[in-house]
Amino acid sequence: MKTKVNEIKIIYREKRSTFRADGVKNSSDAAKLIFKQWDKDTIGLHESFKVLLLNNSNKVKGIYQLSKGSITGTIVDMRILFAVVIKTLSVGIILVHNHPSGKLLPSEVDKQLTTKIQKAAKLFDIKVLDHLILVPNGDYFSFADEGIL
Repeated sequence: MKTKVNEIKIIYREKRSTFRADGVKNSSDAAKLIFKQWDKDTIGLHESFKVLLLNNSNKVKGIYQLSKGSITGTIVDMRILFAVVIKTLSVGIILVHNHPSGKLLPSEVDKQLTTKIQKAAKLFDIKVLDHLILVPNGDYFSFADEGIL
């Protein structure tokens, strides 16, 4: 007698060809792109954490919201982050979260999380190209531009 188990499917479907997608050349490109996609009613209300998924030409495959948190923080589950990155066959990522307070500087927790994600990404040959902090007025802080990454 065979034991029945659940079937697991891993699927990624493009609704828009990545070849026609916008390319990200620098932190400004990434910040403008993600800010346009962010819900303007919530960017000043609570923290959220998103990831830009990129192909080898730094063309955007998609944006995935990993978490929605409180006024002062949000949680990133590494397993979900890398499940999404691997499922989409992305080779580069840009991490993004917002600070509703308008404070642009990263906290120690932000820096520690970035380091943790970078270490894990190396195991999968995934490049963490940047970590951006957005504030409600559209300004941003780039870990890469500031030499923290």
